[in-house]
Amino acid sequence: MDKIIQIIADELNIKKSQVENTIKLIDEGNTIPFIARYRKEVTGGLSDEVLRTFGERLNYLRNLEKRKEEVTNSIEEQGKLTEEIVKDLENAVTLAEVEDIYRPYKQKKKTRATVAKAKGLEPLAEIILAQEETKDIQELAEKYINEEKEVKTVEEAIQGALDIIAEMISDNPEYRKLIKQIVYSKGIIKTNATKPEEKSAYEMYYDYSENVNKIPSHRILAINRGEKEEFLKVKIEKEEDKILEKIEKDIIKGETQFTQYLKDAIQDSFKRLIEPSIDREIRSDLTEKAEEQAIKVFGKNAKQLLLGAPLKGITVMGFDPAYRTGCKIAIIDETGKVLDITTVYPTEPQNDVEGAEKELVRLINKDHVDMIAIGNGTASRESEMFVSEMIKKCDHKVLYTIVSEAGASVYSASKLATEEYPDINVSIRGAISIARRLQDPLAEFVKIDPKSIGVGQYQHDVNQKKLEESLAGVVEDSVNKVGVDVNTATPSLLSYVSGINKTIAKNIVKYRDENGKLKTRKELLKVPKLGKVAFEQCAGFIRIPDGTNPLENTAVHPESYEIAEELLKTLGYITEDLKDKDKLIELRKKLGSINLTETAKALNVGEMTLKDIIDELSKPGRDPREDMPKPILRQDVLKFEDLKEGMILTGTVRNVIDFGVFVDIGVKHDGLVHISEMSEKFVKNPSDIVSVGDIVKVKVIGIDNERQKVKLSMKIG
Repeated sequence: MDKIIQIIADELNIKKSQVENTIKLIDEGNTIPFIARYRKEVTGGLSDEVLRTFGERLNYLRNLEKRKEEVTNSIEEQGKLTEEIVKDLENAVTLAEVEDIYRPYKQKKKTRATVAKAKGLEPLAEIILAQEETKDIQELAEKYINEEKEVKTVEEAIQGALDIIAEMISDNPEYRKLIKQIVYSKGIIKTNATKPEEKSAYEMYYDYSENVNKIPSHRILAINRGEKEEFLKVKIEKEEDKILEKIEKDIIKGETQFTQYLKDAIQDSFKRLIEPSIDREIRSDLTEKAEEQAIKVFGKNAKQLLLGAPLKGITVMGFDPAYRTGCKIAIIDETGKVLDITTVYPTEPQNDVEGAEKELVRLINKDHVDMIAIGNGTASRESEMFVSEMIKKCDHKVLYTIVSEAGASVYSASKLATEEYPDINVSIRGAISIARRLQDPLAEFVKIDPKSIGVGQYQHDVNQKKLEESLAGVVEDSVNKVGVDVNTATPSLLSYVSGINKTIAKNIVKYRDENGKLKTRKELLKVPKLGKVAFEQCAGFIRIPDGTNPLENTAVHPESYEIAEELLKTLGYITEDLKDKDKLIELRKKLGSINLTETAKALNVGEMTLKDIIDELSKPGRDPREDMPKPILRQDVLKFEDLKEGMILTGTVRNVIDFGVFVDIGVKHDGLVHISEMSEKFVKNPSDIVSVGDIVKVKVIGIDNERQKVKLSMKIG
C-alpha cells in the first residue's frame, strides 16, 4: 500500500498525507462530489477532476498489485520462483510488464516449441545454446532420432531444438522490453491503401507515415477505423537490424558451429513470434492512450454542454427541423409545461412557407413566445432562414438561437419520454426536448445517455465501458456542482445526486407526490431506502428554494448549519436575513472583510470549509451556471453566399477536438478553426484555449463554395 501511496503522490504532485486521507475517504464509500466539496480539509482541497483521476489510478494500481500476487503464486507453485523474478515483479509499473515476466511460465497452448519439447528435444536446444560442445552437431542430433516420437531425421531434430530456442528468446522479458524501447523511440507507423482507386474519408492515409512517438490521438483512431473498414493496411516499421544485432550480441558467444543456427533461431523468433506480438501490444497501447485522450476531450466538452447557461423565465418554441415529414413544433412556458404542439411544412418538398408562417405567427402571438430554439440537425439552416423572416411578422420582438439536438431522437423514443408525455406523439417529443434545453440544459441532457450528447471525436471507436464510466462521472460532477431542487427535479436528475441511486430518486418523487413539497433537507430521511449514509452524501447538493431555513437553498451542508448560524450571529444577523435583499447587501460587505484564519479558529472549522460557507452566505441560491456564456440570440440569418474572406464574426464553439474547434457562425455548416489558427502562441491542446459553448470572435480565412466549408481563424489582431 505504501508503494501505491508514493506512486499517486508523485504522479499527481500531492503530499503523501493527502493520498492516505483520500484513499480512506474513498474506501469508506464517500462519493467524489462529496469528497471534493465537503472534505477539502481532509484532501487538501483536491478538485473533482483530480479526484476522478486519483480514483482511476488507485483502481489500476490495486489491480496491478493483485496481478503481481497471482503471478508470484503461480510461478512459486511451479517451483521456479527466483529472487530475480521477485525483484522484476516488484519493479514492474504496468500490467503489460507483469505479463511479459509471466510469459515463460504461462501454461501454453500447442506451439512448435511445446511439440518439440514433447519429442524430447529440450536437451539438444540447451547444447546449442551453451555453444561449448565440440562434437559435430549432426552427430549430436542423431541421438534424438526417434521414430516413436516422430523425429525421423537429424534435420528434424535440429529444427525442433531451434523452435525451442526461438520460443525461449521470444519469452525473454528483457528482450521484449528492449524491442519496445527501440520501437517507441525510432519506430514509424506506415499506412497504405487497400483500394487506392476508391475515394474515402481516409485518403490522406493512402500513403502515409509518422513516428510512433509523435502520432497524435485523433490520427491513431482515424487509422484504426480506416483499417477496420478495410481501406487501410497498417504496419510498424522498426530498426530490425539493430534489434537482431542486440539479441545476437547477448546470445552468441563467438564464432562456432552453432553460430548460424542461433542466428536463424533469433531471426525466426523475431519475425514469427516477437514482432507480431510486439506490434499488437504497441498498437493496443497507442490505441488505449488515444482513447483516454478522446474520452477526456469528450468529457470536457460534455461538461461544458451540461453546464450551459439556463435561460429562465421565458416562453420557448422548440423547432425540430425536417424535410419530408415536416418541422415539429412545441411551445413550453417558463415552467416547462407544454402549451401547444403542431407540425408545419415550410421546407422541401412541400415548401408551404405561407401556411407555416400563418400558423406559427398565430401561436407566437397567442402564447407570447419570447424565444425560438431551432435544432441544429437536418434542414436546420433552411428552417433558420424561414424563422428569421417569419418573426418579422409577429406582434412583439422574438429572438431565435440554434440549439444542439444531439440525442433528441434517442430521448423521444425512450421509456422516460413515454412516461413524461404518454399522450404526445414520439416525433413531437424531440421539439419539447429542444425547447427545454434552452431553459435548462442540465435538467434536459441528463435524460439522455451521455454518449448521445455527441460532442467529441471517434466516440463510437473507443472502449465503451470506459467512456460510459467517464461520462457518468462528468454528469455526476456537473449535477452536484449546480445542485438540485428536490421539489421539481425529475428522477433522472435526482439519480445523479451524490449518494442517490435510481430507486431512491423514484422514492423521493413518490414521497413528494404523496406528502407535498419538502420543507427541510432532514425530511429526506423519511424517504424509503434513504438512510443516514445516503443523507450525508446527498444533503449538501439538494436545494429547497422556499425551505423552512434559508440555508436549505445553499450548498452549506447541514453538518455546518451551526457554524453558518454562529458566523451570522457574530456579524449581527440571523438566517432569515438571507431573504432580505437590503440586509444581504450589508452582510456581503461584512463577510468580505472577515479574517479567515482568525474566524476559522474561533469557530473551530477549517479555513477552506469556512471560505465555502462565506461564499454561499454572500450569494444564497446562486446558480454557478450564471457565469457561463449565454447562447447567441439572433433575429437575422447569415447566408453562405454573404461570407467574404476577412469578415469578422461572432460564433459559438460547438465542438472541441484534438486538431481544432468547430464554430457555429450562423451558416449551414460549422466552420473549422485549425489548431494552428487558434492563437499566435503555440497551442498544445485546443481545450486549453476554449470550451464548448464559448462565444468567440473569428475571422473568415477560407471559403470552399463547392463543399460549403469555411476555414476560420481566432488570430484577429
